[in-house]
Amino acid sequence: MTQLTTARFITFEGIDGAGKSTHIGFVADYLRQHGVTLVATREPGGTSLGEKLRELLLHEKMHLETEALLMFASRREHIAQVIAPALERGEWVISDRFTDASFAYQGGGRGMDLRKMEVLEAWVHPQLQPDLTFLFDVPLDVARARLDSTRTLDKFEQEQADFFAATRHEYLRRAAQFPARFRMIDATQSIAEIQLELVKLLDILLEKNVASD
Repeated sequence: MTQLTTARFITFEGIDGAGKSTHIGFVADYLRQHGVTLVATREPGGTSLGEKLRELLLHEKMHLETEALLMFASRREHIAQVIAPALERGEWVISDRFTDASFAYQGGGRGMDLRKMEVLEAWVHPQLQPDLTFLFDVPLDVARARLDSTRTLDKFEQEQADFFAATRHEYLRRAAQFPARFRMIDATQSIAEIQLELVKLLDILLEKNVASD
């Protein structure tokens, strides 16, 4: 088996209930089967400090700008401790959410000035962007129906439809702004159909990776 060494950074995005988390393990397993050494992680979180901040961010009410700053503080630690070291080792990183989520949730959903978001992005990771972002898109009513009613929902999952409409709108705006790295996934498809689509996209990336090694 060919050992792939050129690092890649892949992120998974989508509103709550889009189903992206269902496919992260599948993607990680598929890449490992094809010779990729990788780190699978998530935001907010990914580090000891980040996981503590995650609990606050998902469950504590706070000022909008406090929320955005804590998201980026967690991200700064995540990059320093996990993402950058892995990429420097030539490993791939797949992350459940990254900065696009901050634009979507704090910028779109919460209504924070996007210019402030851009300043935070440029400060925290001026040279780092994902190589590929899978955006799992689904109508709001489908997303809401998929949320597990048997568990306690976090503060974002408890938001109303207009919040998620604005969040989804910002995700779509980001995808249009950066078409080279975004790949839209129709998350209304079956799991098997989505995984087939993911395999096709991953195979293209793997072929490019082999060609560049």
